[in-house]
Amino acid sequence: MPPTPSPGRAPRSAQLRRCDQSAWIVQDEVVGGWVLQIGGVEQSHVDLADPTHIAHEYLRRMANVLDEVWPRGRPIRIAHLGAGALTLARYVQATRPGSAQLVIEIERELPTLVTTALPLPAGTDLEVVIGDAREELAAMGSRRFDAIVLDVFSGEASPAHLATQDFYREALGHLEADGLLLINVGDDAGQRFLTRQVRELEDASAAEGLTGVWTLTHASLLTRPADGNMVLLAGGALSSPGVEAWRAAWKREGPHPAAVLDPAETLEAFEEIGRKPLR
Repeated sequence: MPPTPSPGRAPRSAQLRRCDQSAWIVQDEVVGGWVLQIGGVEQSHVDLADPTHIAHEYLRRMANVLDEVWPRGRPIRIAHLGAGALTLARYVQATRPGSAQLVIEIERELPTLVTTALPLPAGTDLEVVIGDAREELAAMGSRRFDAIVLDVFSGEASPAHLATQDFYREALGHLEADGLLLINVGDDAGQRFLTRQVRELEDASAAEGLTGVWTLTHASLLTRPADGNMVLLAGGALSSPGVEAWRAAWKREGPHPAAVLDPAETLEAFEEIGRKPLR
């Protein structure tokens, strides 16, 4: 059995100096497991007994994407730009032992809090780099990954220098030819920030000679806009002849009701939201 967090053995909170917010690890009294809160807001959920149990919908969709794009059990090289309580990193280790994982986190105190209070699965190969995601990725030169996960966006409060075509091109440039960029975008009911990100990522993909942007989300967000998260995908992996089979699996696996939009459907959906062409 994995070790259980204990207030007597590991700190349960830390003051994050960069954002000047308190981070806490607290028990989830509803579904079990543990929750990372920052500034009183839930950021991540971790089930130490079963790292394949993912409570947050957008992370479950990302996990489903990884499950289909690479053969089950095969180790991958994956970078997490912002990783919260390392929920997806735990999932990758549990489902693909031996994967080489990198985390870039701007809050120096957060990885220490998370890994001491919520120990990682045995054997996890995780490199932690403290710093700005764009700067640290650029400093890695020609280093490439099978997958890069970007999980730092929260509507208009998102880091502006990461929400650009230029940064997306830089990130795509750190992928293998058959690699994949997965982006979580949280936004309010207007979805204006999300619409801009679709446009920026579409332009970056076109500039790199790649197919367009795929979208995975809760189906209701496309018809009744509300606060929520959507997952955007880009990269050479999406040129695979197996992409339609992946699409069927992503929709089947949910969470439900699930929507999976190909590039043409993504542009159509967000042109209507933004009321202007994205091309």
